[in-house]
Amino acid sequence: MTNFRTIADGEIFSAAYEVNKSKFLAHVRHVDDEISAREFVQMIRKKYFDATHNCSAWILGERGDKQKSNDDGEPGGTAGNPILETIKKNSLTNCAVVVTRYFGGIKLGAGGLIRAYSHTAALGISASKIVEMVTFRKISLTLEYNFLATVENFLRQKKIRVANTDYADVVTLELLLLPNEVESFLVDMNDLTAANFLCEELDEIILPVEV
Repeated sequence: MTNFRTIADGEIFSAAYEVNKSKFLAHVRHVDDEISAREFVQMIRKKYFDATHNCSAWILGERGDKQKSNDDGEPGGTAGNPILETIKKNSLTNCAVVVTRYFGGIKLGAGGLIRAYSHTAALGISASKIVEMVTFRKISLTLEYNFLATVENFLRQKKIRVANTDYADVVTLELLLLPNEVESFLVDMNDLTAANFLCEELDEIILPVEV
């Protein structure tokens, strides 16, 4: 699995910009697939049905290999592509951006449009919560209670995530480690407990880490 940067899920982020009486509104959202990206664009278009243009772009996939942009009536290449390029510059994927324009009566020209759509998209992304989707390895660690305080102190110092704790005859901790940390972690546990522990590697999980 590849780590990647995206927008935090569950919220729509926005920003506004005005130039030569034209008003631009950016809306940014995390999307997982083309269907959700299209639904987001349609939702913004429906909300701002009275706008002159609702231009959009999105990038999908862990490697950002699925890309689409739409000028929505603006001159070709002056709106959708600048929005797309702004997403790329921020190294984001699974991200959709819609920039709405209310025409103010003064034409901006091709260069002005490119700058306005790029800038508005950048403002929207700057206002967004960006996260990195990081692959963690789940580790089940079982040990006697007399080692618990020492191990918990070690976990706090190393900022290792504890997903779950099961208190029974022995204590079992479900930990989340970066894949390249597992080997050194086991060496540390061996030292801390004099090899009195059981460890099982479970599955991998991808979690958002705020950038």
